[in-house]
Parts: sequence; structure tokens; C-alpha cells
Amino acid sequence: MNRRSFLQFSGAALAALGWNALQLTQAGDRYARVLAQGTPRKLALLVGINAYPESSQFAPLYGCVTDVRLQRELLIHRFGFQPSDIVTLTDAKATRAGILEAFQEHLIRQARPGDVVVFHFSGHGSRIADPDRDHNDGLNSTFVPVDSRLPAGFPASGGVVQDITGHSFFLLSRAVASENFTAVLDSCHSGGGTRGNLRIRARDGNARLQISPGELELQETLLKQQNFSRDAFIQQRRIGVANGVVLAGAARDQLAADASFDDVDSGVFTYLLTQYLWQQTGSTPIRTLLPTIARSTTRLSTTRQEPLYESKPGSGNERSALFFLDQTVPPGDGVLTGISGGSVEFWLGGVEPEGLTALGPGSVYRLVDHGGAVLGEVTLASRQGLIARGTVLKASGPLTPGLLLQERLRDLPPNVELVVGLDPSLGGDLPNAERALQSLPRLRVTPLQKRDVQTILGRYRPGLSGRPTAGADPPPEEGSLGLFTPGGDPLARSFGGRGESVAAAVQRLRPTFKALLAARLFRLALNGDSSRLQVVVSMRPEGQPDALVARTLPTRGLAASSGSPGGPASGTVLGPARLPVGSAVQFEVRNREATPIHMSLLVIDPTGEMTVIYPNNWTADAEATRVAAGASLLVPDPERDGFRLVTQEPRGPVEVLIVASLQPIHQALRGLQAIAGRTGQTRGPVTLAEPVAAVEELLRDLTAGPAATRGLAVEKRGLDSTQIATLSLSFEVI
Repeated sequence: MNRRSFLQFSGAALAALGWNALQLTQAGDRYARVLAQGTPRKLALLVGINAYPESSQFAPLYGCVTDVRLQRELLIHRFGFQPSDIVTLTDAKATRAGILEAFQEHLIRQARPGDVVVFHFSGHGSRIADPDRDHNDGLNSTFVPVDSRLPAGFPASGGVVQDITGHSFFLLSRAVASENFTAVLDSCHSGGGTRGNLRIRARDGNARLQISPGELELQETLLKQQNFSRDAFIQQRRIGVANGVVLAGAARDQLAADASFDDVDSGVFTYLLTQYLWQQTGSTPIRTLLPTIARSTTRLSTTRQEPLYESKPGSGNERSALFFLDQTVPPGDGVLTGISGGSVEFWLGGVEPEGLTALGPGSVYRLVDHGGAVLGEVTLASRQGLIARGTVLKASGPLTPGLLLQERLRDLPPNVELVVGLDPSLGGDLPNAERALQSLPRLRVTPLQKRDVQTILGRYRPGLSGRPTAGADPPPEEGSLGLFTPGGDPLARSFGGRGESVAAAVQRLRPTFKALLAARLFRLALNGDSSRLQVVVSMRPEGQPDALVARTLPTRGLAASSGSPGGPASGTVLGPARLPVGSAVQFEVRNREATPIHMSLLVIDPTGEMTVIYPNNWTADAEATRVAAGASLLVPDPERDGFRLVTQEPRGPVEVLIVASLQPIHQALRGLQAIAGRTGQTRGPVTLAEPVAAVEELLRDLTAGPAATRGLAVEKRGLDSTQIATLSLSFEVI
């Protein structure tokens, strides 16, 4: 299987394990019927289009079919949908006629009041002329079916396109008999093509493109069926959505990205949405869910992608749980999909996108039922995309498909590299850039659009590069060399002067590459979704204990402290945090464990520089990192620490990395004390000149206990979710 077809089951592999497609389907059907007992009928239509024909004048996408699988597995295993009630249309089947027929036959004709109805679209969006001019630009947003074509001569000349318009979608959703209607739209309507290492889910459009006669006929038919006047139709669609709630991957003038996460291609929004829902222990209101997802999309995609929601005016649907289903289920990293003897297959839809690289052979998962009871353990042997295979380590009884997986031990990969993409703006310097970068240790070079990257080397081009470096610094000079985020935004203070050679730029950027690699190493260890430690980290304005900027805590630690698999939503609880330059902040750490924990806090600023802000007493003993059972820690503490944390230039994204461990972190502390000692520093934050070595020392501390190496090869590392929590908070300095 190659990376573009990882969703296909291997018939040979299944046969070798004694499975067949019928057995897997029957097991899934039985499991879904158990979840669905006593609930309204649940209907879903899922559309994903990768294979837009090259002749249609816009590039194909890679992640939309994955989105359909992500959503389907989530609906079955977390929300109790019957597989037979989910219709999927992908690639060649997702024609305009096919989408409209499936919507009418499966959703409109079958749904009854009180049923749960879901429509998902992943693919290109666009814009065409709107004679009614609902928006000032006179354009109507559309979905692009696989068979829609741009007219010859576009964009200089126009013509009719076979798109499905937003106006038609209003009428289609209005025709669904149930108010429990949810649309998830992972596409956008401007800025098509690529941006950095991302593929933008938009086809070019303008006012020269016209609505098709078939689309007008569809609207007239729907208006007549609904006894709905055209004047009322125009008035109501300008007020809001027609039914239920609509979740969009980006605002109308923003970008929705198709991205690569290790060997998985998907929509950034769909992946983060479904992954978040695998981890939730209770029902999260939509108005809380979307701001939480937005924190991650702006970091993993581009600063121009912030998901949003819109509910039917006056309905209060934004206060409802997603899909209008209130449930209490344990969190999960995935689900068991097949078993034969001691061999198992599982789907890992609950793994954070940045954590996929960290899933090495030897990682251990608990198997739990929907009551939270642990029934066994399995170890991962191999993974292709989100489909993994492994073996049973132990079981307390018969194991069946549908059991949830919860990470127990993460086997971190050795010799992690920083992957640098080469931007086409380098032109004739591409070979020189590749040679210069390959001379650096632990750095791999790749063309863009081939795999995931952590940063991009290129030249700054006003109007073509991403958002200019913000703040008091002047923007980079045109043509200057520097680094960009995977989403194409310039990395603050990474650009040199005009005329700098590629070799000189690479040497100048060596400290930045080290900082970015250190950050990647730490992010591979992030386990906020799987850790069972009971620790809460809050970010507040200085001196305002009742105010809250952001908060993070381990999902399963929270569930454990609540005494049930259900509980309040966890993780970062607010939308994208933006703090002006000059804002003073503090971090509060609460230890809810019955035993002491050991803490460390690191900050990555917009330039990539990494600074340790706790511990910060470099003459203290090993207990300097200790937080007593039931106690709280304030960083910085004005009476103890003697410094303040105040946001400053350059402006841009800031990430705070948090470590909590039941075991002391002696080696890392000694290394940090040595760094401070070389400069004569006794107190205060320490900036890491060699961040890779410092982070690796910290990870060795975290994985050195007996439990961390049990059953693993000697060169592997293991993070025990019962002993360690590694968390992250992010905000933007504006």
C-alpha cells in the first residue's frame, strides 16, 4: 500500500489473519446496533473528492477521501451510527447528480422529525456570480463536484459551471424534516492552489462564472415543494442557515487546507475535529467545540484558517452537543476493528496529527469497553496511515471489535530529524540549498507537496508569501532568504539581507534549525490526550486569579478525578488567545494527585527560541521541580522568582510546553544548572543555546523508569501515561 491508498484494506493481509470483509462488516454492524439502541435514527451522507481531473484546470487534492473515512469511523464508533445508514460518495461517484440524488434520497426522503442527520463535504469550493448580490462582492459560494469544469478561456472569459451553490444547499438542508441537522464543510472559496506545504481547497472563481440552468431548475423545484416564495428565500438565507447547525473549516474569505501528517493526508479541520471528539468524555457544546479546534488549526494550517459555526437563527443550537447527541463515553485513541487469535487490527483516529510519527512498534494500548473497564492490552507492530496491526499482550476475556484503545506506553522513535521543505522561490539556488542543508546533522530535505515538513526555506515575496512578519520589525526585504511555517507564514526574524548567498543563510539559520528540531522532539512526546495524571495548567493575566486566557489538562486524568468515564470537556478550553505586546501573564499549575509531581515549563517564542521558565532557581537541589500533593504552583511568583513574563516583540505565535512527572527529572535539571552556571546565572529563565541536547536529556529522564522500558527494545523510549503528562498551550502576541 502506498501513502495515497492507505485506506484500502489488504485482502492478502486479512486472509492471512483469518478475516474476511463479511466478518468485519458483521462485527461492525453488531457493535453499532448496541450503541444505537433506544436512540433516534441516525443518517449520514459523507462526500470527499480527491481526484479532480487534471483537465479541469485545478489541482487534485489528497486528503478528502481520508476525511470521509475519519468521519465514518467516528460516527459508527463514537456516536452509534449504523454502517448501513451512512452513505459515502468519493471521487468519481461524487458527481453533481450523484451528490444531489444521495442528499434527496438518503437524507430528505428518509429523515423524520427527531432523527439525527449529518452531511459532510470535503473538496474544492469556489465562487460564481450571484444575481441577488447577497454579499457586497456579488459572489455566491459553491461546492465543486468532481464533474464540474471551468469554461475554456477562464479567467479571461467566463461561462456556466456545474457547481452546487450555497443557495441550493440552503434549500436542500431546509427540506430535511429533522431539526437535528449538522453540516460539516471542509472546503473554502478563495485562495486556491498551494500555500507553503499546504494544498488549499478552493478552485478559482469570479463573477464571470455563471450558475447552470440545472441549478436554477433545482432551486425552483425545491421552492415549489416547500411552498416557499423566492422573496422569502432571499430574505431568510441572508439572515442565517436554514436548519440545524453548519460547521465550516474556514470563514468565507479564509483558507481551508489539505495537509500531510506523517503518512496521512487529510483536511486539517476534519482531522482535528474528529480527533478531538475521539478524546472527549462527555458532550461538548458546539459553541465551545469550535473555538477549541481553532487553536490547533491556526497552528497546524495557516493563520488564515479559523473554523466557525452558524446555527439556525433563534434555535439555540449552538448550545447543543455536536450532532445533537448527548453521550458519555470513555476517551479513545482508536478502536479495535478486527481480531484473529492473537493478532489484531485497529483504527487510530484519536491520535493527534503531530503524534503519528511517534507511534513506533512497541507502543502499548489498553482495551476498554464503553463502561471504562479495562479488558486487555495490545502492542503495536506496524502502521500504515491510521490502520495499525499488533498482537494481544493480555486479555481478561474474549475480545471483540468495537473495544476502545487507550495509550498506555508510547515508544518514541530514535534519531528524529527536522524535515525542511524547499520553496520554488529559490529558483536556480535549489541545488545549492539542498547541498547546504544536507551538510547539517539530523536534517532532511524534501520538495514541497511530497510529505509533511516542519519548516520551509525560501525567498520572501511580498504579496505571494504568507502574512508578513508582524510587529515593530520591518518586513523582510523582497528576495531575502529565510524560513516559513508549513502554512507559508514567514518565521519572525529569520530573514537576512538582500544578496545573501544560500550557503551563508543556512549557516546563519543553524541555531533556528536546532530550536525547531528541539520543538519537534518535544511535540512527539505530547500526551495530553492519553495521560492519566491529574494536573491542571492555567494561563492568566498577572495578578488576576479569576481571569483565564487558556487552560490545558490531561483528558484521562480529568476523567479519573471525576470518577467516571464521562465528565466535562477537557483540553484547551478557549478560542485562539491573542495578547497585545506588553501583556504580563502567569501560569498556575495545580497538582490534583495524592503524591508530589515534578514540573518543568518551557516557552517557544515566535523566532523558535526555547527558554526554560521553570525551574528557575539554579542553585537549588533536585527538589526544585517538586510540587506537593494537592498544592498549586505559580510561575512566575513575584515573591519567589524575581522576574515577570511580559509579551514583547517580535509578534507572532508562542507555545508553552509543560512537563509533569511522578518521577524526578534529575538529569535534565543538572544539565540546565550547568547551562546557567556557564553564564554565572543563579536565578531566572534560561534560554537554551543547545536546545536539542536539553530536550533529549529531559526525554531520557521521562522514559528512564522501569515501567517505561518494560517489553521494549533497548534503543526505544517509552512514555508511561500513568506516570507522565506532557502538555502544550499556545497564544499569539499581537
